[in-house]
Amino acid sequence: MNFKLKYKQIDETRALNENYTIKDLLSELGLSAQTVVAKQNGDLTIEDSVIEDGDEIQLVQIIYGG
Repeated sequence: MNFKLKYKQIDETRALNENYTIKDLLSELGLSAQTVVAKQNGDLTIEDSVIEDGDEIQLVQIIYGG
């Protein structure tokens, strides 16, 4: 079981563990939901979403400005 991850220069296929969530992925990468938005198969998703076999996960950096 695998999923595809896209984030900045990362464009890779990763092994998938059972009940692996967006939150688990962010933690593994040392990222916070306050600094990135996750898209699962092109749709915005929440941290608690479980990543399924074959999913494409794209992480988008949030840019703050004033």
